Amino acid sequence: MGQFFPNGIAHYLAGGLIIGSAVGLLFITTGLIGGMSTVYSSTWSYFSQQPFFQQATLIYSRQWRLAYAAGLVLGGIIWLAWSGAGTWQTGVPVWQLVLGGFLIGFGARLSNGCTSGHGICGLASLQLPSLLAVLTFLATGIATAQLVAWIGGY
Repeated sequence: MGQFFPNGIAHYLAGGLIIGSAVGLLFITTGLIGGMSTVYSSTWSYFSQQPFFQQATLIYSRQWRLAYAAGLVLGGIIWLAWSGAGTWQTGVPVWQLVLGGFLIGFGARLSNGCTSGHGICGLASLQLPSLLAVLTFLATGIATAQLVAWIGGY
């Protein structure tokens, strides 16, 4: 197992327990599902007057969803500071990061949820559509990674 996890699995286990506890607490205390893809649509409700983005559920939930997303970013910043890993850098141009984020958000909305919504919340509540979505996400990710490796992109 050391070849796959050279730094051990404790931090993965801790992260999973924290995420599972957080989305469980959110659901128990508010009845809300803690997926991230609705952040995409609720944020667009600030900018687009299209009827889909002006649904009451999106407008009334956008503040807590933005706070939820900010918590993810803040969690990453705290981890970098605490772990002593320094700053994180990528050689990917900003425009590609923005385009990738837009496409991922669009795809997540197209599938009625993201990996966190389906994978953490949907599977925990034994939802068959979530199982199918997670299997599709995994198969697509594996196929894409293999294709990119095959064409020499990584």
